[in-house]
Amino acid sequence: MHAAKAYDNDQARWEALRDRDPAADAAFVYAVRTTGLYFRPSSASRLPKRRNVEFFESAQAAESAGYRPGRPAGSAHDDSAGARAALVARACLMIEESQAPPRLQALAAALGESPYRLHRLFLLETGLTPKAYASAQRARRLRAELASPQASITQAIYGAGFQSNSRFYEHADQLLGMRARDYRAGGTGAVIRFAVGQCSLGAILVAQSQRGICAILLGDDPDALVRDLQDRFPRARMLGGDAQFEQLVAEVVGFLERPAIGLHLPLDVQGTAFQERVWRALRDVPPGTTVSYTQIAERIGAPKAVRAVAQACAANRLAVAIPCHRVVRRDGDLAGYRWGVERKRELLRREAQPR
Repeated sequence: MHAAKAYDNDQARWEALRDRDPAADAAFVYAVRTTGLYFRPSSASRLPKRRNVEFFESAQAAESAGYRPGRPAGSAHDDSAGARAALVARACLMIEESQAPPRLQALAAALGESPYRLHRLFLLETGLTPKAYASAQRARRLRAELASPQASITQAIYGAGFQSNSRFYEHADQLLGMRARDYRAGGTGAVIRFAVGQCSLGAILVAQSQRGICAILLGDDPDALVRDLQDRFPRARMLGGDAQFEQLVAEVVGFLERPAIGLHLPLDVQGTAFQERVWRALRDVPPGTTVSYTQIAERIGAPKAVRAVAQACAANRLAVAIPCHRVVRRDGDLAGYRWGVERKRELLRREAQPR
């Protein structure tokens, strides 16, 4: 008899639950009204009272009714930090190896998890939803395809996993910050406004694309900062800031001088999928505190990628707005900083001051 047919009424399901029948796991789940959790029939959890039990044909149906997956001791699911990180790492790998972004339900099924739990753990470990991670991965793949002079833009679109040109052009600006042909041409057609000024930390350059602040650079040589910006998009149209833009620069400088006031400007963040995971984790680090490269690697579900985390910090072009100055070595040493260790020390000192 088909498994579902053997448990087609609540009495049969209760008897299977009471007997902890493993064959019933494929047919239904049970939920406990008093705890708000649901389990498989063979679960080693304590047997609830019959009046508190509700049956569902699937985990998805239980979650739609507002229940959460239970994790009793001895279950097949390990909720340790290492197990969570390993699960999310497997999910990341599956997303990265998929030609097109996998649906959450399919991803969860392949990992033997419920969509609810996978979504929650993925967000907890990486700071991204699976959908956002897939989007960042697709953007990375698209940039790599466009960097190949042998491939046409159409080939790059399909190589990045888009099923049609129309689907790509709906998301092109979000993925690249500009049109694909402009990106391939090194920023041709892009308009970037910028201004160079002075602050207590030395020279500062602030640049803004059509999408938001795309660079906050610090240094001792203003000309070197301009050259750094030009190297990123050598064919973009660079415009000096007007009076309105100068006000924006003043807001950024004010934030550097007094970090406690916060920075509330749109950012144009462009990086690989991994870099964006690191940068998002950095923005979750509270002002006045520090974390190690190892801790950031663990938070994004890649505990062995400590060196890659350091490289992502070094690639950051948005000083302070993406606070890579809050990352230190495990022993507390300030280590390197793209804009100088002394600037890093001063930024941390300012953030530690009471408001």
